[in-house]
Amino acid sequence: MTDTRWHYENFEPAGSAIGYRITRKLDEVQSPFQKIEIFETTDWGNLMLIDGAVMLTTRDNFLYHEMMSHPALFTHPDPRQVVIIGGGDCGTLREVLKHPGVERAVQCDIDEQVTRMAEKWFPELCDANGDARAQLLFDDGIAYMANCAPASLDIVIVDSTDPVGPAEGLFNQAFYASCFAALKDDGILVQQSESPLVLLDLIRAMRTEMGKAGFAAFRTLTFPQPCYPTGWWSCTLARKHAGAGAFDYRVGDARAKVFASRYYSADIHAAALAMPPFMAQSLGD
Repeated sequence: MTDTRWHYENFEPAGSAIGYRITRKLDEVQSPFQKIEIFETTDWGNLMLIDGAVMLTTRDNFLYHEMMSHPALFTHPDPRQVVIIGGGDCGTLREVLKHPGVERAVQCDIDEQVTRMAEKWFPELCDANGDARAQLLFDDGIAYMANCAPASLDIVIVDSTDPVGPAEGLFNQAFYASCFAALKDDGILVQQSESPLVLLDLIRAMRTEMGKAGFAAFRTLTFPQPCYPTGWWSCTLARKHAGAGAFDYRVGDARAKVFASRYYSADIHAAALAMPPFMAQSLGD
């Protein structure tokens, strides 16, 4: 590819598309599970596609990775044991391990090639891969959670692709029941939950399945994500017990955090907890 071209991802549910101006293809691999491609763009750094869908860019991935990790870790009173299901690009793992109190973070992604491509083309996301607290597994996340010791985890982060293909089984009652059993009584489940603008039905269905598994309290946080359909994304937190303070967070610790972040802050956390009226009406919050 020598000429400047554009890559467009069409998003049928919204009748829209997102495009990137690309200068060349850098790499491609067909794993046993999916096709992974890396492109160089003119303005957004490197671009990773999986089966043709945009996964991340150098320029804006910090939004997603910070919001998938820090709200949950600052909501939990003392997070020590963390499991990331999916997350093969390692960006969420890097953010989790910025918290000095975390003693162990396991990342379980079914496709090793995602991590190998991230190490090669997004090395900044893999800074924590050699951390003594990190454990990288390439295995079935559904089976991993089913085999976790009961009440052994503080936080489970489901950093998955869309609910199709290898990730389809991460959005149902059986998987959430495994997460519920593995979490301690004050544990938190957090899962990427797609676009709140056009996929509220999916968010509502996720919460229903989480409720069937035993979770009693839910909160969906929204944040900008230019590379994903509609440019507006979300993560949904679930807890075992309901209550007025279920999603209160350690504001003082968030303000005094010992690490740098580009998007997350105590104030951004507070803003993300504010539910737009149309979402509140649809989700019953």
